[in-house]
Amino acid sequence: MVSFGTGGWRAVIGDGFTRENIRRIAAALARRMQREGCAEQGVCVGYDRRFLSREACIWMCEVLAGEGVHVRFVNLSCPTPQVMFTVKRLGLPYGAMVTASHNPAIYNGIKVFTSGGRDAAEEVTDALEAEANRLDSAEIRSVPFDRAIAEGSVELIDPRDPYLDSILKQVDTEAIRKRRLRIVLDPMFGVSLTGLLTILYTSRCDVDVINDRHDAFFGRHLPAPNPETLVDLQYAVKEHNADVGIATDGDADRLGIIDEHGRYVNANEVLALLYWYLLEYRGWRGAAVRNIATTHLLDRIAAAYGQQCIEVPVGFKHISAGMDRYDAVIGGESSGGLTVRGHISGKDGLYAASLLVEMMAVTGKALSELVRNLYERFGEMHMAEYDWALTEEKKEEIRNRMMIEQQLPAFPDKPERVSYADGCKVYLPGGWVILRFSGTEPRVRIFAEAETREKADELVKIMATFAGIE
Repeated sequence: MVSFGTGGWRAVIGDGFTRENIRRIAAALARRMQREGCAEQGVCVGYDRRFLSREACIWMCEVLAGEGVHVRFVNLSCPTPQVMFTVKRLGLPYGAMVTASHNPAIYNGIKVFTSGGRDAAEEVTDALEAEANRLDSAEIRSVPFDRAIAEGSVELIDPRDPYLDSILKQVDTEAIRKRRLRIVLDPMFGVSLTGLLTILYTSRCDVDVINDRHDAFFGRHLPAPNPETLVDLQYAVKEHNADVGIATDGDADRLGIIDEHGRYVNANEVLALLYWYLLEYRGWRGAAVRNIATTHLLDRIAAAYGQQCIEVPVGFKHISAGMDRYDAVIGGESSGGLTVRGHISGKDGLYAASLLVEMMAVTGKALSELVRNLYERFGEMHMAEYDWALTEEKKEEIRNRMMIEQQLPAFPDKPERVSYADGCKVYLPGGWVILRFSGTEPRVRIFAEAETREKADELVKIMATFAGIE
């Protein structure tokens, strides 16, 4: 069975991620395009470096072509945002990327994009899921890949240059050249290296690289940039006396940062810094959009500049929709994904990294100083985040108790309000805590934010104890 979550369809390779299910999704997408009359406009498809990604993308191409859809196939592994950008640039109605993003190496999956290069809305993925699960494999038409290329129904493309040129036009490369920054890159065995090297070399940065080979097991680490997975980058930054370490996740739509002292700069700090920079130095004005589990420091920055901060459910499609609705400056999430006005509607680790380097160059400040100044002006906010694997039975028990019966634990301070828009979020004086179920894995997550990490940890403990999962 196919089941789409907040970040597309993801499944364990050889279990849910099978040739049959991949073909079903491709056929469902093709038939949707036929009904909408946009099959001839076509679709752009790409893939990352995961095991079976290229093969899965070819299986998709064969079905899409067989079902009468013109396919633009990115013929080299590439970042997810490059496919999204291509969908937007070519004015295509749909796109797809074979990736499981930051999930463990045993997973793979498919992300679907719609017009403008945005993450497909829930109504689209729900419809694709339902149709894919109804389809009989015998009903699916396909064309052998080589024949589809020969007949022109599958077109091989390399859209890398327009994508990178777009980023270079949007950042102040002249300012970066003058700063002569030394940078260590960690693509985490993923697909960002060529793009980031092109951008940084063009901007005359000195660059060292780690973890750049093709390894479908991602060095036996989770391909997600966090303090546990970026230990090598922390050492490399200190060893090379670098100004900053930059990491991207497996498909390069998320960012991880290490400062000049080897300290992990968390995603909330990066997001807040970039919002502040765009308001203070570029003079932009507009809202910030964050999901329900992302820092409220954005709210403080927005208020200081007479702007607003918009809260949406988890899932970048909600952030993209908020960006459009409010013409927002920036949108992002605590897991390291962000987008900026004027670029694509989805998250882009390469663009975010480039903008961060520009910020360091234009301000002339070290990253640690920028973080310190941010907290001095807007006050400190620290987040704690934990997750647990759970059975379906335990999940239903928690859902019934907390979301249906709406029972709450006893907190040191009286809650100001509670939201059940996406999980159970309790707003408290000076902080908040949320329990929600992962949309991509069988796990439950608890996030909390307070003025100190110790207070945030205590909020997580209270919620976890009440849910019976500590």
